[in-house]
Amino acid sequence: MSIKPVIERIAGGRVRLASFQGDTPVTHRSVAAIAAGLLAIAPAKAQQVPNGKYDVPVSARDRFYTSDQFSNTVSVIDPSSNQLLGVIKLGDQTPGNLSPLYKGQLLVHGMGFSPDGKTLAVVSIGSNSVSFIDTETNTVKHTAYVGRSPHEAFFRPDGREVWVSIRGEDYVAVLDGKTFRETGRITVPTGPGMTIFSPDGRYGFVCSSFSPETVAIDTRTKKVAGRVKQASPFCPDLAATPDGKQVWLTLKDVGKVMVFDARPPFNILKTIDTGPITNHVNIARTAKGQFAYVTVGTENVVKVFRTSDFAQVASVPVGALPHGLWPSGDGSRMYVGLENADMVAVIDTAANKVIANVPIGQGPQGVAYVPGAVTAGDGRSNLMPLAKALAKTQLELSGTGRSQVTLFDQGQVQILQAAVAGLPPKTDFILALADRPDGRGKLQPLAKFTTNPAGSAIVNAIGPIRQVVTDEASDDRRYLVVANGTPDAPGAPVQVQR
Repeated sequence: MSIKPVIERIAGGRVRLASFQGDTPVTHRSVAAIAAGLLAIAPAKAQQVPNGKYDVPVSARDRFYTSDQFSNTVSVIDPSSNQLLGVIKLGDQTPGNLSPLYKGQLLVHGMGFSPDGKTLAVVSIGSNSVSFIDTETNTVKHTAYVGRSPHEAFFRPDGREVWVSIRGEDYVAVLDGKTFRETGRITVPTGPGMTIFSPDGRYGFVCSSFSPETVAIDTRTKKVAGRVKQASPFCPDLAATPDGKQVWLTLKDVGKVMVFDARPPFNILKTIDTGPITNHVNIARTAKGQFAYVTVGTENVVKVFRTSDFAQVASVPVGALPHGLWPSGDGSRMYVGLENADMVAVIDTAANKVIANVPIGQGPQGVAYVPGAVTAGDGRSNLMPLAKALAKTQLELSGTGRSQVTLFDQGQVQILQAAVAGLPPKTDFILALADRPDGRGKLQPLAKFTTNPAGSAIVNAIGPIRQVVTDEASDDRRYLVVANGTPDAPGAPVQVQR
């Protein structure tokens, strides 16, 4: 018989069509043999969930995005050149964003994307919103206002719904995937931190930041199908493996990751000590196997674990306070947002080494790598340049443990963020300004904090701090310290500025 062919095959992880011309007799058996041979030559590999697509090589059509909490921007990177193309401005800097008449977004934080790669879902904690951004034009096409302090939002693998974790309350808001309007709520343990879906879309896994429990939700019935006890109450992030077998979650307060079976009854498989301020986890599937990458904030590294036996295979130094991370569409790279460095580190997953650093907006939190985000044009429309005002000053405090401090310029004031580590757990301390370099004498408290069970904390303050801690010639020179006690009863310093 005469055919014009169409044999679908998978090559290098990509779906292609092979055409045959002419009067070639073809039987079902010969077609099967050809297809089997092609598959044997080039086996398919699944991309990182949530969408389980075939591998997509890095290209100029891909985009990597970061949600920048202190500049209230979304940074847009071309991964083919590892260059910042510009930022999408969602709000203003401090103190302009504190006005009662302010209409922009505040504390841009979480990030998800649609299965077709055409829509970003960007969560702003301070304005209780999800901004839906067109990846082709870099414009906001809809803003949905939800409950108190949302943290992360993600599309179901079929694109029909967006699930938003309302961390300030006790539910997941379900939004329509096209209209972006809320259609329902799913009650979960208090403080849901994030939702991620199994690759087949059957389950939505919701961890908690305030309750020591993760739940598996049946996406068809919207009912709890299983529960997993967390080793601590503070889970900010979780990821499902592309093979559909495991879910990894981070526990920021105790510095651990947990792994559980992605299938009922969702048994815990492993708990691993990773280090204080363990932030996010994500999965890369490479020629060497399937690996979990974990950001550890106080050590400024990304730790890499095999998912087959949970063995640590690498520790990659990346820079100040690594937070969100996401693999490229083929797993060849892992992109990491550095919260206290205003930078993205690019890891080559074959060598587990940083191959590039890209400057971005202030305080990156959630991130997303979206293969094929731009199908027409150069994808630069409506982007703004990275403002000169987005400068920073970095300091270190040491003594009992150490603190890495970044001062994010907001004009005349700065937002201070300190990653504190190495102190006694569950103890009250203050971050303060001291008159003397040794931290002795009168203290001016800036912020009170209590260390978590791992003896660490993230501490924030706002003010004209850079002007007084960096001017060597000024009579008003002060020194940052961490001291025991409370603002009303400060004690002796335990860490001092170096």
